[in-house]
Formats: sequence, structure tokens, C-alpha cells
Amino acid sequence: MMHRRAAARLLLLTAVVGGCSAVSRTYDSWFGSPKPAVKPAELPVFKPQVNVSVAWQGTVGPADKTVLFPLVAGNAVWTAAANGQIAAFNAANGASTARFSAGQPISGGVAASGTAVAVGTARGELAVFDPSGKQLWKTQAAGELLAPPVIEGDLVVARVGDGAIHAFDLASGKRRWAFQRSAPSLSVRSNAGIVVSRGSVYAGFPGGRLVAMSSVGGSVLWDSVVALPKGTTELERVADVTSPPVVDDGRACAAAYQGRTVCFDASRGTAIWARDISSFSGIGADFRNIYVTDDKNAVLALDKSSGASVWKQDKLFGRALTRPLAFGRYVIVGDYQGFVHLLSRDDGAFVGRIATDGSAIAAPPVALDISSFVVQTRNGGVFALRTE
Repeated sequence: MMHRRAAARLLLLTAVVGGCSAVSRTYDSWFGSPKPAVKPAELPVFKPQVNVSVAWQGTVGPADKTVLFPLVAGNAVWTAAANGQIAAFNAANGASTARFSAGQPISGGVAASGTAVAVGTARGELAVFDPSGKQLWKTQAAGELLAPPVIEGDLVVARVGDGAIHAFDLASGKRRWAFQRSAPSLSVRSNAGIVVSRGSVYAGFPGGRLVAMSSVGGSVLWDSVVALPKGTTELERVADVTSPPVVDDGRACAAAYQGRTVCFDASRGTAIWARDISSFSGIGADFRNIYVTDDKNAVLALDKSSGASVWKQDKLFGRALTRPLAFGRYVIVGDYQGFVHLLSRDDGAFVGRIATDGSAIAAPPVALDISSFVVQTRNGGVFALRTE
């Protein structure tokens, strides 16, 4: 509770200084300054059980204070920089396969398919290019795009900062449908993205809701509660889903900041289980567990079927951890100093660690293949890391 109150005071200060209704991301206080807002834990000493090495390394421009998510599409790793640069690398060897400019600052990351590349901007524009960098179309999405768009079939689905979801025709840029949900007066400025799976679009919202929509027309399939606001002040009552949900094995799972972590039936929206675990960074999953980075930077494993606790790793307090990546026998997180930590899937013990370029890893790691994954740093480093 004391940690939550301290976080609320920090967010209140940011809101007053910024003079806006949206509360700045908690991570701005860590990544936007040389030191975190809270004293971080020292790196734990352990005997490595796995060798982690750099398979290849590339560079794109800095992310500044945005969170830019790398994307693996086919045999390419697509990345973006805050200054508008877009770069693609061969997933196997890191060779540069594309590099061009969007022509304006990028705020949410990149989406890609075999025929198109899409990015969102702080001006609220969605721009789509062919893989060589030729602009195919650009349209106004009526709000700042803080999360990467998603290309699914013949659609580009994008989310704007106020929570609206817009779907556009990939070929023409014509708007197919839009969804808007009312937001509370105070919310966390976050990079909560969307997930498209089996004809449905899943998105979490301020106020602690998870909504499933039809990708065909945007109609609501279900709208369920992840967390209900609590507390006496407006800040204490912030309970927002600030990260993408996980949709897997017939479940749609989400976590809310100052709220809960919940798994729902993906088709009906009925709750399967819920735990009082608050998270800003978000969750990952494998075939047996849900993994959560909570608001104290502990990494927890929960049984996927019941939500029962499996293990907890709390020795990375204050290190501004990413959302976990479930990766074979390991659970992987990055931190504010550019370290990548590998935890045992079985008990959460430290089994490996590697440094990158010393700048923060804000977006979660992304799997390349069964032995390699990629991270992007705030300074623009792109690292493919291999486990042996």
C-alpha cells in the first residue's frame, strides 16, 4: 500500500506539472532521467546456468521518451525511431534489408506484413508504406498513436491515445470501422496496444475494462471488468489496463495498474480466475503459466488454469522491468540499465544475464526462433541474443 501511495504522489506531481488530464507514464520518471524514481535493487549475484551471447547487433535512431516496439515479421525484424526512421534487419544475420524515413516523428512502433509497413505518429497520423519505403497512403486517426498498429489480413488496426480503435483497409486506407469507449477524467498515459486473434480485436481500457470486438465490423462481442476503481482520491481510483492482453489457449488475460490480473474465456468474456496483482508493464504466457511483472517489479508466475501462485522473483525491485517474454525454459525481462535477465521457467531463479548498450529496454523482448530473441534499447540499439 505504501508503494502504491508513493506512486500516486509521483503521478500527481507529473499531472500537475504537465497540466493535462492524462497522467504521464510511470516509466517516464525512470527512463527520462539518469536514475529511477526509486532506488533500484543491486544486480543479484548468481552462477549462470545458460550462456547468452549477441548473435547480431544493429542500430536505429533513439526512442527518446517514447516506447517503440520491435516487430518480427517473417524473416525480418522491423524497428522504428522517434525521429521517424524505420529500419529492417534480416532475422538470421542482422543484415540491413530496409531503411527509410516516415517523414515525421513516430510515437508507437511499427507493424509489418509481406506487402506493407505501418507506423503511427504523435500527430495522430497512420502512415503505410511498401517494404522499400514508398508511401502507399496516410490518414488522420484523430489522436496520438502511442502503441504500434496491427496488420491483420486486409486490415490495419490502430489505437489512439484516448482509447479509440480504428480499422482501415490495408490497400486503400479507407476507414472500415471505429470503436470509442468513454474514459475516466484521469488515466495513465500508456502504450496499451491491441491484439487481433481469430477474427476478434482485444483491447484494454482506462477504468479497468477489457473489450473484445469483431474485426469485421467493430461490433462489441463482450466487455468485461479487469479491475474496479478503489480509494477515496481520483488518483487512488485510477485502475487502467496499460498493456496489451494475452490471448492464448481460449483465454484472454489482462492486468490493470492499481487493479487485478484476470483471465477470461476468450469467446464469452466470463472470468475464469482473478488475482489482486497490479501491473503497469503487463503479462506474458506459455502453455502452462501466466507471467506478470507487477508494479513493484517482481516477476510472478501464475498457473494458467487456476491463477494459483507458482513462484515469485522479487530481487529486481525498482529496475523498471519490461513485460515478461516466455521463451522455452526461460522467462525474460529487460531493465532500465539495458540488462536482460533470464529466469528459470520452473522456479524463477536467475539463470542468465547479458548487458546491451547501457540504455533502458522499455519494450518487451520478442522471440526470433527457438534459441534467439531481440530487444531494442532507448538509445536505438537492436540486439539479437542467442541462448546456448
